[in-house]
Order: sequence, then structure tokens, then C-alpha cells
Amino acid sequence: MTTNTQTNSRATRKEWTALAVLMLPLLLVSMDVSVLYFAVPQINADLRPSGTQQLWIFDIYAFVLAGLLMTMGSLGDRIGRRKLLMFGAAAFGAASLTAAYANSAELLIAARAVLGIGGATLMPSTMALVRTMFRDAGQRAKAIGIWSGVMVAGIALGSVMSGILVEHFWWGSVFLVNLPAMVMLLILAPVLIPESRDPRPGRFDLLSVPLSMAAVLPVVYGLKEIAAEGLDLTHVASLAAGLVFAALFVHRQRTTESPLISPALFRGRGFAPAVLLNLIASLAMMGSAYFTTQYLQSVLGKSALEAALWALLPSVPIGAAAPLATALVQRGMNRAYVVSAGFAVSAAGFGLLTLTGTDSLWTVLAAAGLIACGAVIIGSQLTDLALGSVPAEKAGSASSLLETGQEFGGALGMALLGSIGNAVYRDEIPATAPTEAHETLGGALAVAQEMRGEAASALAATAREAFTSGMHVAALSGAALLLLAAALAAATLRRTA
Repeated sequence: MTTNTQTNSRATRKEWTALAVLMLPLLLVSMDVSVLYFAVPQINADLRPSGTQQLWIFDIYAFVLAGLLMTMGSLGDRIGRRKLLMFGAAAFGAASLTAAYANSAELLIAARAVLGIGGATLMPSTMALVRTMFRDAGQRAKAIGIWSGVMVAGIALGSVMSGILVEHFWWGSVFLVNLPAMVMLLILAPVLIPESRDPRPGRFDLLSVPLSMAAVLPVVYGLKEIAAEGLDLTHVASLAAGLVFAALFVHRQRTTESPLISPALFRGRGFAPAVLLNLIASLAMMGSAYFTTQYLQSVLGKSALEAALWALLPSVPIGAAAPLATALVQRGMNRAYVVSAGFAVSAAGFGLLTLTGTDSLWTVLAAAGLIACGAVIIGSQLTDLALGSVPAEKAGSASSLLETGQEFGGALGMALLGSIGNAVYRDEIPATAPTEAHETLGGALAVAQEMRGEAASALAATAREAFTSGMHVAALSGAALLLLAAALAAATLRRTA
């Protein structure tokens, strides 16, 4: 039988207080995506990692997180979401302490991997517990809106907090900030958060675990590498291998008696469209960030900390986006049209990006704000729809699928829109320019710094113009995709509200 102790259909002050406690790990997990942003120079000076080790210090967290989301979501349904949450908090705290005082690159990479394991337990557990604590549809929608806003804000806040901490302390302080929140969670969770699990989970299918990781990791890796380095046979082979394992994973879920991810989830009204549309929203969000972060630093010449502080401005209106969308739905507007409006808002943000020159700070910030607001509207409504369409006992598996889709969408956004922008950039750089200048804007600016006189200024100006032109074409592509998604949302979600 379920161990959920909530008896009233409407949440009380206890559940809302528990929600605030749940937001602590969510905020920190999302911050850890970008928290190393400013710590790299000090880490390089202290630990002297090789180039490959430096990449793994950055990437291992996201790879482990993406690869284990489905496994941990299903595991939480079986052993209890609160139990898994507390296990994840303990692991996250211990790994944070280890990372803060790591004395070698290898130890830091291992600690970041454990942080990824902890993050994979915390994210689906928090969302699933929101589903089980808030049984009233209206309250659940508000709670999920808060969840979505905290998730997006945490990514933006991580880089800024990193810059402030590294400026005043040592690089390990970016990890120690996790400890008070995790200790608080371990103390308060047993008091405030009810346990819940699937009363009839079936046996745990061990074979599905490596199959799910083999499906997710090569695809995410291949997409990230294509975004960073362009098409390459190795990266295409990685994508192909991942897709083969994905087909094997799907076959396993359809044929085994106790699947890791039940195919029945996709029979919930609106669940499958919600996963797909949420992926597209994540694609737009991360694809736009690929350009706006480079624009602030390399085109406008802001320092990394200045760029991160400016990038906080678009986060300000996010807090109102999800509550506004929830209020519209609760007052009778069809959810399909609210989600479509969210896609339209993000498309308008991409449209603004096409109007930028090489000195358009406020236009880029306004565009980023619109894209983020649209993404939060979409994410909050689709998450509420998806979780409301499945049984409460399957909330962990459902939330893990949504979050895995977000990981795929983010990687795909950087690969797809980044490749479009890079192709335009390379086409506009003169053939006579040095090879490094043809690769990236950062490479062109580095070459220009080594040159003298008008040639250096001309190369830098040309590279900035070429990057901005590439951003325009990528933004047009993104806007077109989002408008198609708006139409798809109106068509597929109209009868799910």
C-alpha cells in the first residue's frame, strides 16, 4: 500500500513549507550545472589538470545526471521518493565536501560524478513529491510553477554565485555552499515531507539500467561535441550507437513484465505531447543561451562576471510567468492555448535576436527574457499536465522522462542552432583569415590580439559581424521551430485540459 500520509485533498501550511524545503536541493542541483564557470582558472592553477581532465571536470556531472535520471525516477517509485531524496542529499553533501578539498584532478572528477548521481536522485524525487503532496489540481499547478521557476533561475544564479565566491574565497567554496542546504533537508524532510511509493512496483529490471545509460549518454555526448566542434565521424558514430541502444531500451520496456519505464505512461492523456513539447522548449532555451552568452562576452567585450551579472536581468520576469499562466488556466483558458502562447513568446524573443547589431545589449537581454519567460510558461504547464495524467504511484518515472527529455533538448538545441550559426560564421569569414579565425569567434579574437594595427581591428570587427549574422539565421530557425511547436501544442493539447 502507498505510504503517503496526506489525507486531505488540499495541501496545508505543512505541505507548502515542505515545498520550500524541496526547492533547496532543486536550486543547488540546477546551480551546479554552471557553478564552475569562474572557478576554472584557480582549479587549473591548483590541480593542473590536462585538457581532457578539464573537460571531464566540466562535463561528467551533466553526463551522469542525464544517464541516471530514468533509473533513479523508477527507483524512487519503488523504494520511496523521500528515502531516495535523503540518500541523494547525503551523497550530494558528501561529494560537495570532497570536491571542495580535492587535491587532484582525478579526485575532483570522481566527486563531480558522485554529484551527478546525487543530482539524478534529487531532481525526479522533488518533482514526484510535489505530485504526491499536492493532490488538488489548482494547488499542484501553482507548486509546479514554482518548481519550474526555481529550476531556470538556479542555472542563471550558479555562474554569478561562482564569480562572487571565487573572488572572495578559494575555488572549493563553490561546493561548500551546498552543505547547509543539504543538512537542512536531511533534518526537515522526515518531519515535513510524507513518504510515497508505488504500492505494486514489480521487480526492478536491472538490464534496463545499462540499456538506458547506453541510450542516453552517447546521444548527449555526440550532440554536445557537434555543438562544440562540428560534425565529425566520431560524433556521428556516437549518436548512431546511442540510437541503437535507445531502440533496444524501448523494446525491453515493451516486452519485459516489469519495465523500468512503463509504456502505459504514454497512454495518459497529453503525456507524450507534453514530453515532446517540453523537449522543444528546452531546445530553444539552451540553443539561445549558446549565442547570448557568447554575444555578451565576445561581441560586447564584457568580462565573464559582468556577462553573468547582466544575464541575471532576464531572470527577473520569470517569477511572474508561471503564476500568470497558472491563473489563466484556472480561470478557464484552455491549457493548449496557454502553452501555444508560451511558444509564441519565446518565438518573439528569437525574433528580437534577428534585430541585433554588434552593440545591442538591451535588445539581447530583452530577447533572452522573452525566451526564458516563454520556456517557464511552457515547462510549468506541460509538467503539470504530464504529472496529472499519470497515476501518483508512477510520478517518479514520469518526472524522470520529462527531465531526460529536457537534457536531450538542451543538447540538441546547442548542436542544431549552434551548427547553423557556426556555418554562417565560417562562410562570412574571409578565406585569407588565419585558420583559427575560421573556427570560432573566440579563436578569431585571440588571433586579432596577436596582430597589430588596422588588420587586427578589421579581423575582430569582421568576426563579430559574422557571429551576429550566424545568430540571426539561427534565431530565424529557432523562431520557425517554435511557431510550429505552438501550432502542434494547439492541435495536440486542446482536448487534454
